[in-house]
Amino acid sequence: MRKLIGMALMSGLAACGGGGEQQQQPAVTTNEPQIAIRSPEQDALHNLSDMNRDIGLKRAIVASGIRCQRVTRSGYVTEYNKLSMWTANCDERRDWAIFVGADGSAQVRPCQDMKTLGLPECKIAADPSGRTARGMAAPAG
Repeated sequence: MRKLIGMALMSGLAACGGGGEQQQQPAVTTNEPQIAIRSPEQDALHNLSDMNRDIGLKRAIVASGIRCQRVTRSGYVTEYNKLSMWTANCDERRDWAIFVGADGSAQVRPCQDMKTLGLPECKIAADPSGRTARGMAAPAG
């Protein structure tokens, strides 16, 4: 199932190229700002247009066995334990959290379960593409 979801998500990312080795996360001290390091597969999703991102996330949702005819809204939420967290709203008025791994795999969970599971809220970031979070941290001071 995990491979099927990864293949479905990667098919949505095919136009962006892909593959490559996962980047190593540098050691971070408490005085340095944390920098998000993403694999090429994760970064490809961040670089898609809104329409293509909706299609890729819909494919991940459907590959999980969930009914979703159309994604009406989607966006980047945050990085969580080396996973890029996204949220998508299906036309059936259900919100989903999609966690994308460095290998292109995806895990889909109902947003209503996030609080119970102790996971981040399904709140789209200021930049729904997540491009502003691409390894750039705000300057200190």
